[in-house]
Amino acid sequence: MKASEADILIVPGYTNSGPHHWQTRWEQKLTTARRVEQDEWSKPVREDWIARVAEEVNCATRPVVIIAHSLGIPTVIHAIPLFTKPVAGAFFVAPPEVDNPSIRPRHLQTFGPYPRDPLPFPSLTIASRNDPFGSYEHADDIASAWGSMLVDAGEAGHINQDSGHGPWPEGTMVFAQFLSRLKP
Repeated sequence: MKASEADILIVPGYTNSGPHHWQTRWEQKLTTARRVEQDEWSKPVREDWIARVAEEVNCATRPVVIIAHSLGIPTVIHAIPLFTKPVAGAFFVAPPEVDNPSIRPRHLQTFGPYPRDPLPFPSLTIASRNDPFGSYEHADDIASAWGSMLVDAGEAGHINQDSGHGPWPEGTMVFAQFLSRLKP
């Protein structure tokens, strides 16, 4: 599949993705990409975030490819039962451990636990070995449950602007390979 054949939905996490975050840069470069906007970026309400993702998927006019980071991942996973349009694939980066009682802020725990059913579409999960919001072992466990291919990003932090992943050219290459394997 080519990017031009898909509706690419950018699903940021807690507090949104800033102007130098890789998600924002990708959104600007991919002509068919759009961000799933949330009303409350700093005080996420699970039901509202899930409904918004489902709304964006369901109004798509082409096959949907999701690019989710951090809290965007459990949002997408919980929204799957509400999808009425097919999703061609999902690219997940830095899944947080939302069922971890030490997660801060605490209201992020309302997004856990993750459903563990196999996903109804191909997916790829990228996880870091030193992500402060989620262990690599946790990412491996949920990716395995979902049937998602797991990519080890090494010691890459939370794979965001703060960890030095503004443009993130390696991620662009992995996404391009993933996209090329999807069926329109």
